[in-house]
Amino acid sequence: MRVADDLLGAYQHKIDELILRPGPRGIFDVTINGDLIFSKHASGRHAQEGEVLNLFKEIIGPDIRPYGT
Repeated sequence: MRVADDLLGAYQHKIDELILRPGPRGIFDVTINGDLIFSKHASGRHAQEGEVLNLFKEIIGPDIRPYGT
């Protein structure tokens, strides 16, 4: 899954746990610490490339640098 690869590739040093849980009817929701940051159902569309990663970056803040930088 591209979103998981993006998140782990950039922030593996900050992510303690990443759970991929299949949902019914193609539901794709992304939560961080229980907070929903993206929902395919609510938005009515798939996430664009890099969209979830950018939302994650906004949440963790600019002080957290991607892995390897």
